[in-house]
Formats: sequence, structure tokens, C-alpha cells
Amino acid sequence: MPNLKHRLKVIKEITYKTYDQFLDDKGFKMAAALSYYAAFSLGPLLIICISIAGFIFGEEAVRGELSSQITYLIGKEGAEMVEIIIKGASNLTTGFIAGIISLILLVLGSLGVFVELQESLNIIWGVEPKPGRGIWGFLKTRVTSFSMVIATGFLMMISLIINTFIGLLYKLLGEYVNPAFPATEIINLVSSFIIITLLFAFMFKYLPDVIISWRYVWIGAVITSILFSVGKYLIGLYLGNSSYSSTYGAAASFIIIFIWIYYSGIILFLGAEFTHVYRSRYSNSKIEPDADGIIVPKVSELIKKSMEESLSKNKNK
Repeated sequence: MPNLKHRLKVIKEITYKTYDQFLDDKGFKMAAALSYYAAFSLGPLLIICISIAGFIFGEEAVRGELSSQITYLIGKEGAEMVEIIIKGASNLTTGFIAGIISLILLVLGSLGVFVELQESLNIIWGVEPKPGRGIWGFLKTRVTSFSMVIATGFLMMISLIINTFIGLLYKLLGEYVNPAFPATEIINLVSSFIIITLLFAFMFKYLPDVIISWRYVWIGAVITSILFSVGKYLIGLYLGNSSYSSTYGAAASFIIIFIWIYYSGIILFLGAEFTHVYRSRYSNSKIEPDADGIIVPKVSELIKKSMEESLSKNKNK
């Protein structure tokens, strides 16, 4: 019993510290900025992911599966808007030179959300890229971000493979699988959870300019996935019972997408803050930047330190 009380106390302390750090780092503002960049990166990012997964399944099949998944997440109106965005982003200009330029713009457009995400994660970990890195630093940041785009596409492809396998199994077994339908649904949910966890893990490990052990990355990614999975259901209820159509009219679909991305950003940054807090509590070593980063004091930490020094001086008077 004392051991249980101690664990509950630790969970309470970590939860409080996570939310406290989230507020100090202005997590809500970072999530809002991320939703802005994500809205403009959404079309190019999905086009690249569809192209990667389309090598196996064909683009039409991938678009159909993607549409059904997005409808499940944010509803019919939001899914229709995403389809319009994808259609607009896929209209590459014909002609060799114009086509190359369009392709470059497509790739650069898909990087915006990961570049913003990298900067936000650096704020959470208290690191910054080294100054004076020049064109090499710029290119390395973009290459890292593009690798995340490719990883997202491959994870999407794996998700489609699993869903396709489950669908084929259900068709082949027919009436024999009907009693076991909940089991197939559970497999689908578990596979989605694993893929989302992998995506969060890659982000936490490779985007910030800091050295993080996989031990802490996996813990943070799993907690973030749990929050995301629970919140996905709650935000779905919220969007389903909100009258955005009557309030915003034609812009309702776009507002729904913004709200969904904003919520996802909050969850992601809470998970990153948890990873930071958990690592700070259970690791004996100081946080070290990678070869391209430097440790910088957080503004919130400087303010707290200044307040503590001021209080200490007042007591000594």
C-alpha cells in the first residue's frame, strides 16, 4: 500500500510538472503556430504520402482509404475539404521546367510543418541550432524534415497493408469470421496505435537538436499515443455536436481541420513535455545537445531563478 501511494504521488508530480512546463513553454501558442503551418503543408504532405503508398496499392485505392480514415477522424465535412486540398496540390504544372519547379515547391511545402515542429521541440528541450551554420545547416534541417515526410508515408503504407490484410481475411472467411469481428476490430485499433507510436517516437528522437535515449523516447511516445487515442474519441464527439456549419458557413470545413490539427499539436507537445520531465527525473546525466545544437536557458527558468534570488536577498535583509 505505501508503494502504491508513492507511485500515485510520483504520477501526480510528473503530471503537474508536465503541464507546468507546457504552460511555461507556451504550448498552446506553439500548437496554434503548428496548426497554421500544417494547414499549408497538408496538401503537399498527403500527396507525397499517397505517392509512396501508391507504389503498392495504387493511388486511387490509397486516396479512398485515406478519405475513409479522415472521415472517421474529423467527419464528412473535414474529409471533403481535405480531398479538395489534395486535388489542388496534385495539379502539377505541365512542361519539363515548370514541372520541376512545381515538384520542388511541393517538397518544400511539405516540410513547413516539420520545420516548425523541430523549432518547437527545441524550445521544449532548451536547445537551439548553433549559430553560423549557414547553407549547410539550412539544408540539413530540411533533409531531416523531409526524412520525417518519407517516414510518415511509409508508416501510412504499413497501416494500409494491415487494413487491407484484415479486410481480405474478413472477405475470405465470410460468415466464419462474423463472430470474431470484434477481434479484427481490436487488431485494427492495436495496429493503428503502434503506427502512431512509431511516428511520435521518430519525431521525439530525430527532430530536436538534443541527444535522447530510446528508453525515454519510447515511454514518451507511448504516453502521447494513449493521450492521442483517448482525445481522438473526445474531439470527435466535440466536433460531431458543434454547429460549425451554422456559425462559419462555407468556412466550417476549414475551421474543423484547424481545430483537429490544433488539438493534435497540444497532445504532441504535452507528450514531448512529459518525455522531457520524465527524462529529467530519472536520468542522472545532464541534457546534451547533438553536434548541431547548443543548450540555451529557458526564459521561464531564468525568471524563476531571478525570483528565487530576489526572495533569498529579501530574507537575508
